[in-house]
Amino acid sequence: MESFALHSLSTTAASFSHHPSRLSLLRRISSRSPPPTLSLPSLRSHSVQPLTFPLLKPIPRLSARIAAAPRDNIPPPPPSQPSEPPSSQPPQGAKLLPLILSLSVGLILRFAVPLPEGLTPQGWQLLSIFLSTIAGLVLSPLPVGAWAFMGLTASIVTKTLSFSAAFSAFTSEVIWLIVISFFFARGFVKTGLGDRIATYFVKWLGKSTLGLSYGLTISEALIAPAMPSTTARAGGIFLPIIKSLSLSAGSKPGDSSSRKLGSYLIQNQFQCAGNSSALFLTAAAQNLLCLKLAEELGVVIANPWVSWFKAASLPAIISLLCTPLILYKLYPPETKDTPEAPGIAALKLKEMGPVTKNEWIMVGTMLLAVTLWICGESLGIPSVVAAMIGLSILLLLGVLNWDDCLSEKSAWDTLAWFAVLVGMAGQLTNLGVVSWISDCVAKVLQSLSLSWPAAFGLLQAAYFFIHYLFASQTGHVGALFSAFLAMNIAAGVPGVLAALALAYNTNLFGALTHYSSGQAAVYYGAGYVDLPDVFKIGFVMATINAIIWGVVGTFWWKFLGLY
Repeated sequence: MESFALHSLSTTAASFSHHPSRLSLLRRISSRSPPPTLSLPSLRSHSVQPLTFPLLKPIPRLSARIAAAPRDNIPPPPPSQPSEPPSSQPPQGAKLLPLILSLSVGLILRFAVPLPEGLTPQGWQLLSIFLSTIAGLVLSPLPVGAWAFMGLTASIVTKTLSFSAAFSAFTSEVIWLIVISFFFARGFVKTGLGDRIATYFVKWLGKSTLGLSYGLTISEALIAPAMPSTTARAGGIFLPIIKSLSLSAGSKPGDSSSRKLGSYLIQNQFQCAGNSSALFLTAAAQNLLCLKLAEELGVVIANPWVSWFKAASLPAIISLLCTPLILYKLYPPETKDTPEAPGIAALKLKEMGPVTKNEWIMVGTMLLAVTLWICGESLGIPSVVAAMIGLSILLLLGVLNWDDCLSEKSAWDTLAWFAVLVGMAGQLTNLGVVSWISDCVAKVLQSLSLSWPAAFGLLQAAYFFIHYLFASQTGHVGALFSAFLAMNIAAGVPGVLAALALAYNTNLFGALTHYSSGQAAVYYGAGYVDLPDVFKIGFVMATINAIIWGVVGTFWWKFLGLY
């Protein structure tokens, strides 16, 4: 039909071009009103978009003749809209005040503070650059990756580090394991496997609100080791399910009805996510970074995947089992029963159809990867190689394509700034800066006559609650993990115990505020929870988690021989 219409218009154009009177008529018509549009409105009833054919646009030859014709009686075109003034456009480049403050931190340390005894000028200069980099991660004069790159550049330009030393961490196995983990998370979302698993648990346990919360909690714990991004799990799987269930129960965001169901489910999933991430080494990217930074300080954990799980298993599982019930009492939903939830889940599963080939490939690949992560040390296969094998399978079989990997911007951004921070931390250790700091802290703690258990509790609490100043878990790790681990070791705390406890805390403080982690922004942005409730429940549950992990962990870690 379209070709027929264009042919007809071309014939008409030719006819006009051979008859000046017709051309004059056409000019008079066009001067009176805008070019008319032909449409086929009758097709609307068949759910087809109306087809429109601008009368003059497809006829360039006619348009050229009209343009060349005398302009008598043809009104001038309407004036174009004034362009937006430059002042109203979004600002480009660095934010001035955060930039000045971030640079000031390093400059003051470098030029205003005398070089301490026991440190080399090179180490002192690298420390000043590192602190400016950390200040920039907190104040954000530029995006994280861009600011980290500037810090890396400064270390090379000032000849503090050689090019090879500055970029040494870009070949780190842990960094690349983190990057590949993002690709695995994309595979879960792309295939719909994570969504299917969560929906099954809603079908099985969703007859009551409490059962529904346990179903979502258990499903996240099962998905977590193979989907190492809490934010991806929140935004790609659980938030859509919770919103669907809440709306079906008449619980709407930003409304008094939000307390019927949505507020409770959001708070429960938000608070449980930290324990799910703490349960498995591969459940969150920051876990791998913690172990890498610990290794830089000489704390090496044998068979890390199994050791991490064994130490976390009992306190994390108890917290996961207690959290839905505690929130059910502290922050009760108005709707106690959800008999329609299993039916909604069953309908969704029916719409999803049978398990697809790509989902089966994803299941098999992740089972292989997790098996190699658990047994890899005895087989001589490093964790990163196991991840590379898994990603290669997904690429070969078409579950993921290379464009999927390239479009995973968070993975490449993480590679850039994680590698910078890890590299700087490693060089600070090599230059004796970290040992100097730990010695200073050890002298202070000795002057206070604190036993190592007391120092351990004090330092862990400080590391946890200082997260109110951070908007990123990984940023917190990069800024403070090494320093706090060094202080723990200086106070006499066993290295493995201190490293694991700090790493577990890194996951648990992700639910303190609405800005404390990526998943916090996702869940708060849903509109079901008021800001005062986020802070109140965040603090209360942080205290409860500290009690559970402190009491249960004390006995469990003693049983495992960590101290």
